[in-house]
Amino acid sequence: MVKQKSDAPEIEPFEGPAGGWGSVRSLAEILPRERVGPEALRELVRQNKPDGFQCVSCAWPKPKHHHPAEFCEEGAKATAWELTSYRTTPDFFQQHTLTELRDWKDYDLEQNGRLTHPMRYDAATDKYVACSWDEAFAEIGATLRPMDPKSVVFYSSGRTSLEASYMYGLMARMYGNQNLPDSSNMCHESTSVGLKAAIGVPVGTTRLEDFETCDMILFFGQNVGSNAPRMLHDLRSCRKRGVEIVTFNPLKERGLERFTDPQNPIEMATLGETNISTQYHQVKAGGDLAAMMGIAKFLVEWHDAAIAAGQPPVLDTTFIAEHTHGFDAFVASVRAADWDAIVQESGLPKAELEESARLYAKAKAVLAIYGMGLTQHVKGVENVRMVVNLLLMRGNIGKPGAGPTPVRGHSNVQGQRTVGITEKTELVPVERLEKQYGFTAPREKGLNTVEACRGVIDGSVKAFVALGGNFLRAVPETEPMEAAWTKLDVSVQIATKLNRNHLFPGKVTYLLPCLGRIESDVQASGPQIVTVEDSTSCIHASRGKAHPASDHLLSEPAIVGALAKQLLPPNPKIDWDAWVADYALIRDAIEETYPKIFPDFNNKLFKPGGYWKGNKASERIWLTESGKAEFLAPSGLCATGFDDAEGRFRLMTLRSNDQFNTTIYGYHDRFRGVKGTRDVLFIHTEDMTAAGLSDGQIVALESDAGDGITRRRDGLIVTPYDIPRGCLGAYYPECNVLMPVEHYAEESFVPAAKSVPVKIVAG
Repeated sequence: MVKQKSDAPEIEPFEGPAGGWGSVRSLAEILPRERVGPEALRELVRQNKPDGFQCVSCAWPKPKHHHPAEFCEEGAKATAWELTSYRTTPDFFQQHTLTELRDWKDYDLEQNGRLTHPMRYDAATDKYVACSWDEAFAEIGATLRPMDPKSVVFYSSGRTSLEASYMYGLMARMYGNQNLPDSSNMCHESTSVGLKAAIGVPVGTTRLEDFETCDMILFFGQNVGSNAPRMLHDLRSCRKRGVEIVTFNPLKERGLERFTDPQNPIEMATLGETNISTQYHQVKAGGDLAAMMGIAKFLVEWHDAAIAAGQPPVLDTTFIAEHTHGFDAFVASVRAADWDAIVQESGLPKAELEESARLYAKAKAVLAIYGMGLTQHVKGVENVRMVVNLLLMRGNIGKPGAGPTPVRGHSNVQGQRTVGITEKTELVPVERLEKQYGFTAPREKGLNTVEACRGVIDGSVKAFVALGGNFLRAVPETEPMEAAWTKLDVSVQIATKLNRNHLFPGKVTYLLPCLGRIESDVQASGPQIVTVEDSTSCIHASRGKAHPASDHLLSEPAIVGALAKQLLPPNPKIDWDAWVADYALIRDAIEETYPKIFPDFNNKLFKPGGYWKGNKASERIWLTESGKAEFLAPSGLCATGFDDAEGRFRLMTLRSNDQFNTTIYGYHDRFRGVKGTRDVLFIHTEDMTAAGLSDGQIVALESDAGDGITRRRDGLIVTPYDIPRGCLGAYYPECNVLMPVEHYAEESFVPAAKSVPVKIVAG
């Protein structure tokens, strides 16, 4: 395959709903483009079903009673992407140097197809050359063994199974470090930190059945139509029974406006639609803290008036007294908040906040759904804590139909943390691991994503092993990171397709191709299954049946096991070969390490809807220092972490509905009306006019972080859009070049990609 050319750019409004015939056409386009055969259609039927495979994209839960087609547009794209007939063979690498390939777009690199052979970088020719698996494992082990373990990073993608993740985390700790950043560090670590501090658990408290009993949904900073489209079925069902859905999001995302169910013949035939949001408030980027404070202020004012008049309280005073701590300090901050400041920071009229508060005040069971629009800000943890504050005010945690519902991205990013992929000692039962495997585990905190980036740039990180993902493309500070990456002593990339991270080699570099989750994984004991955890803490089995892309591929557990044997001394308490031969033995080991979470693990794998690992906060058992749920008085009303200034904009980096994280499926962001390009700058018409810009003009963005470092993204097409004034939108990961590595969420270290300070430079 040759490098593809994108179509001529077309930017015009899209008037249709989410789902509907647009989704059908998108599916009809990608299947032939990937040249998939009948096998792909058979696999789509098995997707997200019992005894099938779990979708390799998002982590939205799988229902007990599945639809005939239990996949969405994005999930179908992910399946076609993995089962493509295109192949990136050793011959391809003989035709192209890595320097040449750096001029290729992200889409072109991955569209070239599945990797087929293990490859070693040859500096003399600047090319990858084929090698044997034994050669790769031997040199990687020989190079890493004498290194200081603290200088080595073990990164993992959120698509990796529980089995491979457990092995990987154990290998790192037995090697001597906890440098285990993963994709959670880039998205929902603010959730893990915020919820843990507030309610004692680092994850949401709700399950799929709570959608059947809620009577209101608060929705913050999540684009369901592109990032978790299967949720639209649940939202549609809620709206059909009269549930109020109140959305706060800077952009009008089509999935939160209107939805046509592609699996409903009547809706498809009649072009029928369901209106999703009953209120839609276009809050400023970083203004959610102020909006939530406004709702809380109305509740407190109404509560005070009700008590003074001898009427029933607005707040759940019984719940607050019995189950919470810190309420007085929080209420004092609410009373002290200034209405003018709330309106200014949120970008919303007071009357709109009052409408939302009135609905919340009368609702009996409320879900609070949110995504990275809350977590990826400097005050991302406070955003999460403020969501909890609102829920606690009316007792909306620990009862049916109520609670925080963070929407995770990668399909097992939450599960990885459950089985030990974390840099934090307190989240891992290290004493149990030591007893189980007879070694001394490190207690020193490892490197998270931001710290790993710092280490690559300053040279303290000498080696980087990546179990999946596209780390170099996903992180901030693109240009310094790419320049520093080539100074690494070792770079090991385990992947299914070629991506930009692979084009920046270290001194010793290996590209190791692995099986995809949809493919048949046959080991010594026979066909294997793996497991993943969804956003609601339910565990699901996944069985691949598709024919592997190449006979030279190894599974992720097999690669990790082989690396561990090379990296670590023999240990009579662990048999890596036996684990690779039979993944059930890995699950037995997981159960031994986490007996309360995984009791009888191997006998629960195919439970419809998954088996729930439990959640103490959902039982109103608060595993906090006070033994109660914690209110928090926020430090301010703006989450951006920087002041507004003349010419300074708040840039939100966005995903299109033709991508999943750094994977670009194409150049058609249907819902935003963009086709043929990703070089777009979304801007309010009044800001465009004030800046002297015109529709279609080509401009650049420059960082306005005030740190004296020049960061620039050229070639953006000015596109008037319905976006709050003072805010801009542009695509991720292309605009990561504008984000300082030090621009991250306090406490959680999540890159603050939803409010990056920039200025527009006219060309």
